[in-house]
Amino acid sequence: MLAFLKLALCLAERLTETRQENKMMLNEHTVQPKSSQKCWKKVLKFFCFFVLPVLVFLLSFMIGKYPIPPKEFFQIVLSRFVDIPATWEPTAEGALFRVRLPRVLAAMLVGAALSVAGVSYQGMFKNPLVSPDILGASAGAGFGASLAIMLSLGNAQIQMFAFVFSIVAVALVYLLSNIMRNNQALGLVLAGMLIGNLFSAFLSILKFMADPNDKLPTITFWLMGGLSSVTYHDIVSVAIPIAAGMIPLFLLRWKINLLTFGDEEAKAMGINTRLLRFVVIICATLVTAASVSISGMIGWVGLIVPHLARMLVGPNYKILLPTTIVMGASYLLLVDNLARMLASVEIPLGILTSLVGAPFFLFLILHRRNERE
Repeated sequence: MLAFLKLALCLAERLTETRQENKMMLNEHTVQPKSSQKCWKKVLKFFCFFVLPVLVFLLSFMIGKYPIPPKEFFQIVLSRFVDIPATWEPTAEGALFRVRLPRVLAAMLVGAALSVAGVSYQGMFKNPLVSPDILGASAGAGFGASLAIMLSLGNAQIQMFAFVFSIVAVALVYLLSNIMRNNQALGLVLAGMLIGNLFSAFLSILKFMADPNDKLPTITFWLMGGLSSVTYHDIVSVAIPIAAGMIPLFLLRWKINLLTFGDEEAKAMGINTRLLRFVVIICATLVTAASVSISGMIGWVGLIVPHLARMLVGPNYKILLPTTIVMGASYLLLVDNLARMLASVEIPLGILTSLVGAPFFLFLILHRRNERE
């Protein structure tokens, strides 16, 4: 009997030891994937923030209808700083510095501008489905550019009209939103819908009145968006307002964090929410109006890129806003390369961003739903 009890005790001890070992093994297996996920996320962050922009930037100069080999590309760039014998065709140097360099810089500038405007509006309205054209900036720019084309003005005047009317549209939205003082965010959205539809109606009138053989194709092509005719002068003219809008948004990114929690919490932290919203609207409008004035109507950039950045770094605007700038520049540059390469005739950027952005946004919605389930 005593031997039987001893045997039972030994078996019980062995069972408890086995259970503890199994628990430890399960913990190791559950902790290991989490640590590996963190490691992969760090690698992905490094790739998207440093490797991808440099890679896309360099490839943009080498690919196109007139491809430039990597060795030849670096020789041409080096010849600007060191006196070396020219072993390349003059057309390669002309294509590199007169055509591709301004286009690459413009794509990065416009992509960063639209992305930072989109992420700023999303934080201000506490809605991830907000895009830079929510306050009618794009509709105003489209009407202004179309009006300049109807008046047979030059390229510089078309850009100026687009910029000015974009600012006018947002100014009208802000003035109308003051009617709803209790809920300024709702007032801005409703006024944005009103002014945006109004300028869209004016644009339709201009297209109806335009000459179908001359003016109408020009208006339609401008509205589809593109960077094929951008010059260094265009980049310099829009770089100043884009920088004037982007720098304050970058400096105020920690305050935009507080807006995402709601007005009451932000006011409790000593933030003047009405003034902060005004500054965000001014800065986001500046960068949107300036970018649309040289690129035309390019949608989905300010909506898709902030979502990608949130998936990568989270919702903290201290990290989210600079990440959005880098990813937006890389994204539009990549799409512009596809626009140059996919067909014998260049595809307008607005069409391609919609073709890429709409299915990808659907994927994001389904992915978020699966995560919640």
